[in-house]
Amino acid sequence: MTVNLLDFDGESLTAWFAEQGEKPFRAKQVLRWIHRSGVADFDAMTDIAKSLREKLKAKAVVAPPAIVSDKLSDDGTRKFLIDVGNGNAVETVFIPEDDRGTLCISTQAGCALDCAFCSTGKQGFNRNLTVAEIIGQLWQANHALGAVHGDERVISNVVLMGMGEPLANFENSVTALRLMLDDNAYGLSRRRVTVSTSGLVPVIDRLRDECPVALAVSLHAPNDKLRDEIVPINRKYPLKELMAACRRYLDKAPRDFITFEYIMLDGINDSDAHARELLGLVKSVHCKFNLIPFNPFPGSPFRRSPAERVRRFADILMGAGIVTTTRKTRGDDIDAACGQLAGQVLDKTRRTAGRVISLHEARS
Repeated sequence: MTVNLLDFDGESLTAWFAEQGEKPFRAKQVLRWIHRSGVADFDAMTDIAKSLREKLKAKAVVAPPAIVSDKLSDDGTRKFLIDVGNGNAVETVFIPEDDRGTLCISTQAGCALDCAFCSTGKQGFNRNLTVAEIIGQLWQANHALGAVHGDERVISNVVLMGMGEPLANFENSVTALRLMLDDNAYGLSRRRVTVSTSGLVPVIDRLRDECPVALAVSLHAPNDKLRDEIVPINRKYPLKELMAACRRYLDKAPRDFITFEYIMLDGINDSDAHARELLGLVKSVHCKFNLIPFNPFPGSPFRRSPAERVRRFADILMGAGIVTTTRKTRGDDIDAACGQLAGQVLDKTRRTAGRVISLHEARS
């Protein structure tokens, strides 16, 4: 059976090479060719014996998912639509800034968590992505950005914040993370790789134990009543449990803080009272806040909080000594901004938008 070598991290690739009767250093050579140099053709791996190249051609491929569209925003943001088969496509976004280049990667075709304000969530869920489909987004982006020659680096940061909940696809997401961190592959710092989660508490603990990287938590509400409505996973893992998991994560985290993502929804979660309630919620968690102006998408019932309301909300948090930033809106002209990623998903969950609309109407 032919295997896709993009599905293997360093350890599993070494094990596969051992099964083929090859020494461990051969796996490291091939790993460097695939990920550091972006090579998919075994014949181009020039420091590998011809006999091994022939064996690889018979038993393996390097097959990243294909880019089916590549859109460039006026602000330099690029959005790639990635074909993952059977009518499904996911979106990957590159965000260039003066001091870094960040790639936002998807981990699922759709999302099962149904957050009220998220375009992906409205689409429903089809399936988890494979390791090759997750790491293949980074592989393809490096090619598209012209960074496939060893030390040449355009992508300095990776965030698992695209379509899907990374911790609901834990094994494949962590294998991809290990490749991102491996010096024989992408060699990224743990501080520069971030996993974003809506709050799967037991899996946050697993990530801490197995592959601690920077952690961002999609918070979006200061109390259980509101969060139950707009982030439904809260009904299973309420805020008290989530805050405890965040404290535990800091024991092994590469950064000394948790980032709380907080989308600003006009008239829903953006009042002074909400900000003060947040201060009480996070008082025992060393954290920073990233306030996200809501990015509209077709059919959404929500509105973006006015800029002055966002500023006032941030002032309350900063006045209490919490580092607070407001995310720049990037790529919204190509629907690449936070919450807008939709791709193409054959929904297996038969989701409707009725709950979202009724929630907004109740609060407007």
